[in-house]
Amino acid sequence: MTDQPTCCDEFAGASRRGFLRGALGAAAGAAAVSATFGDVFTSTAYAATGTAESVMVVLSLRGAVDGMSLVVPHADPVYYSARPRIAVPSEKLLVKDGMFGLHPNLAPLVPMWKAGKLAAVQATGLHAPNRSHFSAMEEVEDADAGSSARVGWLNRMIGRDTGRSPLQAIQMGDGVPPASLYGPEAVLATRDVNSVQLRGASDPDGRRGRVASLNTTWGNAPGPLGKGARSALQVVKDFKPVQATSAKPQNGANYPTEDIGDALAGAARAIRADVGAEVITVDYGSWDMHMNLGDLASGEMRTMSSVLGQAMAAFFTDLGPLGDKVTLVTISEFGRRVKENANRGLDHGYGNVMFLAGAGVKGGKFYGQWPGLEGNTDSDLLVTTDYRSVLNEVARSRFNASTAQVFPGFQPERIGVMAGQ
Repeated sequence: MTDQPTCCDEFAGASRRGFLRGALGAAAGAAAVSATFGDVFTSTAYAATGTAESVMVVLSLRGAVDGMSLVVPHADPVYYSARPRIAVPSEKLLVKDGMFGLHPNLAPLVPMWKAGKLAAVQATGLHAPNRSHFSAMEEVEDADAGSSARVGWLNRMIGRDTGRSPLQAIQMGDGVPPASLYGPEAVLATRDVNSVQLRGASDPDGRRGRVASLNTTWGNAPGPLGKGARSALQVVKDFKPVQATSAKPQNGANYPTEDIGDALAGAARAIRADVGAEVITVDYGSWDMHMNLGDLASGEMRTMSSVLGQAMAAFFTDLGPLGDKVTLVTISEFGRRVKENANRGLDHGYGNVMFLAGAGVKGGKFYGQWPGLEGNTDSDLLVTTDYRSVLNEVARSRFNASTAQVFPGFQPERIGVMAGQ
């Protein structure tokens, strides 16, 4: 394996965490609270926590995953001619239909597929190509084309009811929320379950004294800093039921040791504790494989697709019957080119794949209109389904959220991947 970075300079130098620090500049008070009270990002005051009848987990495949490696168009001959060294052999694919098949390293997900709880939508993406990681991430997560408002689609979705707890939406695995969660509604972002705590005294008596002191200091403080401080203190208290759950995965679930495994295990604990989380976001990347994407014997895709399959399967195994209220959807900023480059990798492209798993999914099927690769051998997989149409079906079917509120000005097309849509 090469010692050179496989991703491009833009993705390496402008990580989601880095550019979101700039994007969140307007929330300086809340960021200060994060620095004071621990690895917790919160904003505004809120009402008490409640239970969540439905939960959406948004798994972002950062760095622009190659959807044609995960869901392979084996019946399109251009795929094999354009990728002589990195194409996935047709005979190795799983759950094949007349056009597509899953990468063999997604084998842990086959039971969900056969049970009708996992589906894929091919040729999805933005309404127009955007090959910049930085701007494409923000465009995808704002999901409000042409608007200058810095409000993410998930923040708009949870905003259909006002004044609720920041625990309604949780970023698990990073102390900075994604752009999809940024906006007026309060949210929580944390590296892990144990990071939601006050820094300082480790003994119970000292901690109680510290809490009392902080409540005295911030109890009547005006402005966004005071609100953020009170919010952070309350969140630490309200998150305790999550920390009280067992850290051992349930039902024999076996998560991979990578960050995605830890984040999804934490998400499962938050769902099990039922502290009111309707949305949980998790990141896994980088998929920016300009070189060494590889084949079934070696390379970055071999490793990361295996981890992805293991992690998603472990998550639903861990949840057990609770999985009946959880819908997971994957998203990525854009796809990769059709033709492999000289470094056994793929450069920035356009169309991509989205997976949906769990509650309400009409699974065991590949969705989307395949545009064909003929004439696009050296360029892009075209987009035939706007990614917002996929997300809209989840938001409407699982949360009864209106298209006008979550995706302003957008006219979705029907895909039918979610029950009732």
